[in-house]
Amino acid sequence: MKLVSPQNDSANGDSVPAGLLRIEDCLDAEGDIALPPGATLTSLIDRNVVHLGDSVAYRYLDFTRSEQGEALELTWRQLGTRMRAIGAELQRIAARGERVAVLAPQGLDYVTGFFATVKAGLIAVPLFAPELPGHAERLDTALHDARPSVILTTSSAAGRVREFLADVALDPAPAVLDIDRIPDAASERFSEVDIDLADVSHLQYTSGATRPPIGIEVTHRAVGTNLIQMILSIDLLDRNTCGVSWLPLYHDMGLSMIGFPAVYGGHSTLMSPTAFVRRPQRWITAMSAEGRVGKVVSAAPNFAYEWAAARGLPAAGDDVDLGNVVLIIGSEPVSMAAIDTFTEAFAPYGLSPTAMKPSYGIAEATLFVATIAPDARPAAVFVDREALNAGTVVPVPADHPGAVAHVSCGRPARSLSCVIVDPESGAELPDGRVGEIWLHGDNVGRGYWNRPDETRATFGATLAGRTEPWLRSSDLGFYLNGELYVTGRMADLITTAGRHHYPQDIEHTAADASPLVRRGYVAAFGTADGVVIVAERATGTARSDPAPAIDAIRAAVSIEHDVVAADVRLVPAGALARTTSGKLARRACQAQYTSGVFG
Repeated sequence: MKLVSPQNDSANGDSVPAGLLRIEDCLDAEGDIALPPGATLTSLIDRNVVHLGDSVAYRYLDFTRSEQGEALELTWRQLGTRMRAIGAELQRIAARGERVAVLAPQGLDYVTGFFATVKAGLIAVPLFAPELPGHAERLDTALHDARPSVILTTSSAAGRVREFLADVALDPAPAVLDIDRIPDAASERFSEVDIDLADVSHLQYTSGATRPPIGIEVTHRAVGTNLIQMILSIDLLDRNTCGVSWLPLYHDMGLSMIGFPAVYGGHSTLMSPTAFVRRPQRWITAMSAEGRVGKVVSAAPNFAYEWAAARGLPAAGDDVDLGNVVLIIGSEPVSMAAIDTFTEAFAPYGLSPTAMKPSYGIAEATLFVATIAPDARPAAVFVDREALNAGTVVPVPADHPGAVAHVSCGRPARSLSCVIVDPESGAELPDGRVGEIWLHGDNVGRGYWNRPDETRATFGATLAGRTEPWLRSSDLGFYLNGELYVTGRMADLITTAGRHHYPQDIEHTAADASPLVRRGYVAAFGTADGVVIVAERATGTARSDPAPAIDAIRAAVSIEHDVVAADVRLVPAGALARTTSGKLARRACQAQYTSGVFG
């Protein structure tokens, strides 16, 4: 069975069995995305339960007991039973519209807990168990903001969860349910709930890269629209497509990877972020295995592709084939170096030159905004650094002394308007000018939880000459030849001596300046004293004298950017703060520096 597009349905003779979603069900006469009434994620799961009952919906590769991993599987029928059982217990102790926070380890229980919450008419708050190191403050902030009436966890994590809740002291204290202790028999007590597409599905808390985490109200319409946009943009119309992901399920892309199967009736293979970091070859092996059956889609930020290229190459004699894989790269300004490094490393294993898809997305838009075409190769444009810092795009040759590369994120998703705007005047800017990225479409969230003023400012922006509300992304970018390029976050922009600088540009220069620097682990930010650069040491350099490296970094930054570094620090590996999705948290790094954490 295929989820087929209208233009291909009659041509190839494929048809979708009655009861399952067809892509044309989600498009209006003009070809724009318009979800049919009641087409929520959980209603689509119900369809799959009926028509694909014994097929695998989710597979989790558990590496906690063996290096080879244990494959735990959940069929659609089993998922339906678990959703109703957990949902019945939630309905017994929580009222419709109340929040239910998921504080569980990565795994199938997390999947069932999240979907059960939504099916029961409650608002899911996907978070993480307190065992995640270094993120207790983020969890504390999110819990006090969402005020959940129930916490869903597992018996293995329940002790730590209850200890953490005792310290957090929420008032009133939420009930705690162990997902894996709820019997299937409880499903008989479940009461069906009518869910409107305008209802809130879940609160997606931001990663905390530029400010404390804040909850985004994501509606059922936004969830469904965004998944359809991704399926159409990346050409995931075949039910044999499998998602393979280690991304945390509290992250927006992690949730999307469990959302795909609900729409097209395929399946996803999951593993934990820790399993990937410890042995990135596990991710490669899983994609290869699934690729022998059908197309595979996965996603990760820059650092993951660099890590896999460095530590995830197959052993001699391993039968690895990545010829059927599509890889989304995003979550931060896309690095052409990361793309080239990964592509070169895995080309001998069948990886197509069109496999990697530079993309742009933000949590406020549920996730997906833009990507390159299915048959396109990743490409970068070289522009003049000084002109770009001043807001103008001037293409130059790659060997130009001031050339800086920016990777195309292609074109916006179907039914989504994406414009570049002067943030001061609210006027749309033409191609070749840098401005703030503004969005309008059904995939945009409803607002920020319990923050009406911030909601109006961010989700209710007025574009000059237009009346509809627009979402301000707080990201900077430009269009060139109709394609979107993302230059960085407004909050991260460094201003010194009246000139703007992108931190990732300075960080790249610092990483190139000395082999003592761990590539991808450099933070540049502005302080009252000037620009500060903090870099983690590369593996095996702990005893090396840092002075020559610091001098080299100062010289390179001065020459390349005409910036005098007020301070340069080399710190141990793992010292720089990162978000829960692995991105560099520059604001937190700056706070670490200011508080003296780096000595």
